Amino acid sequence: MAAIRKFEEIKAWQKARELAHEIYKTCGSGAISQDYGLRNQICRAAVSSMSNIAEGFGHSSNKDFAHFLDMARGSTMETQSLLYVALDIGYINQAAFDSLYKLAEETSSLIIGFSSYLRANQTR
Repeated sequence: MAAIRKFEEIKAWQKARELAHEIYKTCGSGAISQDYGLRNQICRAAVSSMSNIAEGFGHSSNKDFAHFLDMARGSTMETQSLLYVALDIGYINQAAFDSLYKLAEETSSLIIGFSSYLRANQTR
C-alpha cells in the first residue's frame, strides 16, 4: 500500500465526507429541518465519522489510529440508527432512507477494512 500523506487521501474519509454531505442536504429541508434535536444529532453523528478518521490519522501509531476508526464506525452506525427514526416518523421516505443507509454501509465497510489493515500492520 502506498503511503498516505494526507487524511483526505483515505477512501473511508472520502466516503464519510460524502455521507455527511448527503445527511446535511437531507436535513436542510422538509419536516426534519424543523426537528432541531434529530437534525442536530444525525448531522453530528455523520460529521463525527469523518472527523474521527481525520483525528486518528494525526496519531503516531496504527493502534491509536485503529481506535479512532472504531469510533468513526460507531458514529456511522449511530447515523444509520437515526435514519430509522427519521423514516419511522415520516421525515424521510423509504427511497431516501435506502440511499442514505447504503452510503453509511459503504462507509462502515471501508472503515472496517482500513482498521483491519492497520491492526495487521502495527508499525507506522
